Amino acid sequence: MISPTPEPRFHVITGGPGSGKSTLIDALRAAGHAVVAEAGRAVIREQGAAGGDALPWMDRVAFARAMLARDLAAFRDAEGETFFDRGIPDIQGYLHLIGEAPLAEVDAAVRTCRYAGTIFIAPPWREIFVQDAERRQDFAEACRTCDAMRIVYARAGYDLIELPLASVEARLAFVLDCLGGRQGTQSLS
Repeated sequence: MISPTPEPRFHVITGGPGSGKSTLIDALRAAGHAVVAEAGRAVIREQGAAGGDALPWMDRVAFARAMLARDLAAFRDAEGETFFDRGIPDIQGYLHLIGEAPLAEVDAAVRTCRYAGTIFIAPPWREIFVQDAERRQDFAEACRTCDAMRIVYARAGYDLIELPLASVEARLAFVLDCLGGRQGTQSLS
């Protein structure tokens, strides 16, 4: 059972697609910090390979539930200071963004699986935004996604710190400075 007590050493980096979140997560990993990769991309790759339909362009609710299953497992398995490329509230934001009704199991997980009180949010950044096979959203949707994340994290009681539009090295230093310069030693995928 996962405790509803906040885990102050679990840090989330959220925002819209193409805003540099995963690049920052990779830099944190390279610097020796424990990280958890974004669930959405993993689900898309797995479903694509298996011929499944839990994909954002096929069955969006099934996609949300598949992301939830991965995010719950990652939360349960993480130990010590860990950086998450998106958190469980991102699923609420996704459902809101696509006009789907909230899912009770997602809402319950948001209440139960608590991250550190401050969330890092990567704002839309046109200069680095690119689409790919897994990221089909355009820049306007990336902006709407970021707005949805601001809403759901604030509603869930988190404070947001906006990442600067700066190099990955500067963003890495910014995050570590915000956290008091702590160093990590372990990595999860």
